[in-house]
Amino acid sequence: MDLIKGVKVKKLKVIPDERGRLMEMLRADDADFIKFGQIYLTTGYPGVVKAWHYHKKQTDNFVVVRGMMKVVLYDGREDSPTKGKINEFFMGEHNPLLLQIPPYVCHGFKAIGKDEAYLVNITTEVYNYQEPDEFRIDPYFNDIPYDWKIKEK
Repeated sequence: MDLIKGVKVKKLKVIPDERGRLMEMLRADDADFIKFGQIYLTTGYPGVVKAWHYHKKQTDNFVVVRGMMKVVLYDGREDSPTKGKINEFFMGEHNPLLLQIPPYVCHGFKAIGKDEAYLVNITTEVYNYQEPDEFRIDPYFNDIPYDWKIKEK
């Protein structure tokens, strides 16, 4: 897949043993580590779209730790060589990835399957309650050329 400029994907290694599993997500010595802001967990119910939004300062680092999600990115940046490009990722228990999303890249997700999915986000900025660095776009009525319906063919 040709990635949107600035997007990075790291295949995560799961280490199982008789006690359970271990999976490192992001380390301070990773080549793609920028800085630490905060970590939070968000979930999605099956079939519910949580989109679109973007940040002007923050870089997101998504890891789906339970279930599966379709995470979609759209590059609407005027000065980007990948302007207009869509990236679609199926990530979670069956495909453990860290997805790094740069500022100004629109993103959203939808849990796929029959169970609630859990997404951990390791951000580069602390959430500012007085002036949030979060800008929202309606998931269906917008200029983004993406349809959230299941593609059965």
